Amino acid sequence: MEDELAKVEAEFANAIVKNSPEEIRQFVSDDWIIINADGGIIDRQRFLEVIKSGTLTHEMMESDDMRVRIYGDSAVVSAVTRSKGKFMGQEFTTHERSTDVFVRRDGKWRCVLTQLTGFTKR
Repeated sequence: MEDELAKVEAEFANAIVKNSPEEIRQFVSDDWIIINADGGIIDRQRFLEVIKSGTLTHEMMESDDMRVRIYGDSAVVSAVTRSKGKFMGQEFTTHERSTDVFVRRDGKWRCVLTQLTGFTKR
């Protein structure tokens, strides 16, 4: 099951890099939220809106040091993630520890929470 979740996580990242709200929806619950590295909360609707409008685009998202922990129908996936893209026309790069919390519903894993933590020391 750990391999299955690692695959879901990779497909989720690919959907984000494709900048496809329709594909991203397949990986997240209706009440999914992101807690960004600054502590702000972004809900599913807002995230999908900025992707759809082109305000936020990703061209790269890579993860390593992935750790998968399964607790019945819940799982926690953490990794060190690097991404590159544009927000409001400005290029950005990130280097963060990401944590995704998944719940299995109707036989499918859906992300319910994404927590991003920026590295303050390099």
